[in-house]
Amino acid sequence: QVRIVESGGGLVQPGGSLRLSCAASRTDFSTNLMGWYRQAPEKERELVASIRIGAHTNYADAAKGRFTISGDFDKNTVYLQMNNLKPDDTAVYYCYIGKYWGQGTQVTVSS
Repeated sequence: QVRIVESGGGLVQPGGSLRLSCAASRTDFSTNLMGWYRQAPEKERELVASIRIGAHTNYADAAKGRFTISGDFDKNTVYLQMNNLKPDDTAVYYCYIGKYWGQGTQVTVSS
């Protein structure tokens, strides 16, 4: 069984930064796709960013220019650097590594 562990969420003021981390408990499986989704209260889950082997990245419009996704496909880890955070970024952020999903980490942007 694979467990996905996320960390790095928290409370930050508008304009601040956070770095989310996500790691799989096992490295004996391979995937070519990792990424992050988020879900704000009373909203649907939405893609934030994804990364494929070869460092091919994809970002939601709301994330472009502020967020950077990176990952290590050998270690099954993925990261999301979030800068210039806004209150609208407040959500539970979920990572996925292949078909496996984390439990989510809360990000709150508030003064």
